Amino acid sequence: MTVTIERATAASWVEPDGVAPRGTLIVIPGRGEGPELYERFGRRIAADAYRVQVVSDPVADPALTTSQVLAITAEVRPYVLVGSDTGALFAAGLVASGQVADVDAVVLAGLPTAEAEPPVVGQADAKSWEAELAARTACPTHRGRLAGQGLRRGALFEPIPAGWESLADLGRIQPPVLGLHGTADPVSPLDAARERYRQAPRAELVSIAGGVHDVLNDVTHRTVAATIVLFLERLRLGGELPPIAVSEKL
Repeated sequence: MTVTIERATAASWVEPDGVAPRGTLIVIPGRGEGPELYERFGRRIAADAYRVQVVSDPVADPALTTSQVLAITAEVRPYVLVGSDTGALFAAGLVASGQVADVDAVVLAGLPTAEAEPPVVGQADAKSWEAELAARTACPTHRGRLAGQGLRRGALFEPIPAGWESLADLGRIQPPVLGLHGTADPVSPLDAARERYRQAPRAELVSIAGGVHDVLNDVTHRTVAATIVLFLERLRLGGELPPIAVSEKL
């Protein structure tokens, strides 16, 4: 079920009928992305009874995105802020600065770093549409969605807004942080991202084998969604994230 909410969120997906909701996720998109590009992600997470609400691209209007996040009442907890690309920086900045103070956890996908740049090696036109698609996702279905009306082309090649990276100080985020990052991310190198996550008091970083920049919508989107759900299920048991499924040594 998709619900449009003019002032609070751009789009949302809720739990199936007859199923009690288990938590609330607010998703902040990356550069140039419209909320509709997160329909597949929203439906998949909502199928496990977590409410998903997607706000607008903060690069286009930071004040609007902030107001949308603050306008959402998390009636069902845990309350988790999710961000992708610059949306991850923005989400981290909101929590680190105290503008959003009551979240139970933060999920960051494709977190940009100081070394984050569009790929240029071996490409005749590093800023072509094909180069942008290749950097964003290898999933043919999502590439088809990106070719529609939900993406502002070329946005991935635009610089990160000034001050966003320093504001997104993971060392000042007290709730648990889950990082998701592709091992083949050509925009934000995994090694640099790993150093950022080491600054957080409580962070788990999951690398996605062969994943490029938009791990929420890459070919491994099912595995990524399942990883997030497992994190959420542990979060429901408490902020210390006690394990539920444990691999036994045989």
